[in-house]
Amino acid sequence: MRVEGKRLPKGATDWKRVDALSDGDIARAAKGDPAARPLTKKERARMKRVPLAKQVRRRFGLTQEQFAQAFGLSLATIRDWEQGRSKPDQSSRTLLFLIQTIPQQVSTVLRERRRRIVSA
Repeated sequence: MRVEGKRLPKGATDWKRVDALSDGDIARAAKGDPAARPLTKKERARMKRVPLAKQVRRRFGLTQEQFAQAFGLSLATIRDWEQGRSKPDQSSRTLLFLIQTIPQQVSTVLRERRRRIVSA
């Protein structure tokens, strides 16, 4: 993308111009920028994707067992997700997102839920 006329302040983005770019414009710009070139299939195959569950758990410095216990998940499920034997379904991905975004609130809500179940 070439900005003509007025120069934007450093760090500013002209989102109208960005939104006006076609997928082809973006692909051509990426191919022309050695720092932004797309990865080859071989490069992608060598990369290991870190499962979301592991990223979220590691962010809080918890073991698999601590994470499972803190958020009411099965330890076997956490292990399966992290080792790629299974993937979180949509509701589990939503829970992981909430844990990542608002961990204290999620923990509080789940603790209250467990308390109500036990006292019922």
